[in-house]
Amino acid sequence: QVQLVESGGGLVQSGGSLRLSCAASGFTFSRYAMSWYRQAPGKERELVARIISTGGATNYADSVKGRFTISRDNAKNTVYLQMNSLKPEDTAVYSCSTFIGTRQWGQGTQVIVSS
Repeated sequence: QVQLVESGGGLVQSGGSLRLSCAASGFTFSRYAMSWYRQAPGKERELVARIISTGGATNYADSVKGRFTISRDNAKNTVYLQMNSLKPEDTAVYSCSTFIGTRQWGQGTQVIVSS
């Protein structure tokens, strides 16, 4: 079955950086677009970044453009989210996701940015 396992979250000061990873299994990773979403307390889940199957195109939420970079390694079945210049408003649970018939989700990893 599809498995998505995120890692790399943690506590960081404002202005700092974190790199999230999502290891995928149970499907042909190289054929599917991958996305990172986040959900802050009391807020709806929002799309942060998306990358197509080949890695040749990406898109980002306006709130993270220029600070976050999504990438993937199809040989390692892993998608990454490099987050720089973090702000307290980036605090959220970050989840990777793909759509295979239905939307598939990982368990999420917590990111806390202190001011």
